[in-house]
Amino acid sequence: MSIEQARNELLAYLKREISNTRVFSAISRVRRELFIPSEIAHTAYEDRPLSIGYGQTISQPLIVAIMTQALELKSSDKVLELGTGSGYQTAILAELVAQVVSIERIPELAEKAQKVIAGLGYINVEIHLAGTELGWREQSPYDAILVTAAAPRIPDELVQQLAAGGRMVIPVGDRWQQELLIVEKGEDTNRVKNLGGCRFVSLIGPGAWEEPD
Repeated sequence: MSIEQARNELLAYLKREISNTRVFSAISRVRRELFIPSEIAHTAYEDRPLSIGYGQTISQPLIVAIMTQALELKSSDKVLELGTGSGYQTAILAELVAQVVSIERIPELAEKAQKVIAGLGYINVEIHLAGTELGWREQSPYDAILVTAAAPRIPDELVQQLAAGGRMVIPVGDRWQQELLIVEKGEDTNRVKNLGGCRFVSLIGPGAWEEPD
């Protein structure tokens, strides 16, 4: 099967699985093969995570769609992404919102993603190397936060960076299995909804596990 045939099959599948037409249109405009090593480009449209080196992966397309849809993004939103990785999710966000601030802890991945994002002409994306604090407080508050690595808890420091009524989607659990949670920031209490089981690479640095399980 050619890449184009595989792409069409995946898009047909995703169209049945997600209801937000803006999200589906954004996904259909971003070519996944541009964000993975060229030697595995032929696997770009398989619905599974793929290795991008440095112990990291590009997420399964269905999970990308579910996470993006859960944030209920508006075109005027400012979004914080934790874990730029390949830049694939970053590009999809850039198709949907006014501004994307993306944070990556691995310099080589940040550099590669920046080149791809710039080459595709996105001008509403900033990619930063992660600092000593979780998130990127200096540009907060954010209308939405998307976390692409597993955490042992919902990090208070990220909730604080959300605007009132803002949404965060994050995988929370142990190192091997998590639940995908959507958190909505309220005035007094936050609403949390479980979107189902998932498995992500572990968060690195602040907010991660202090010692191996």
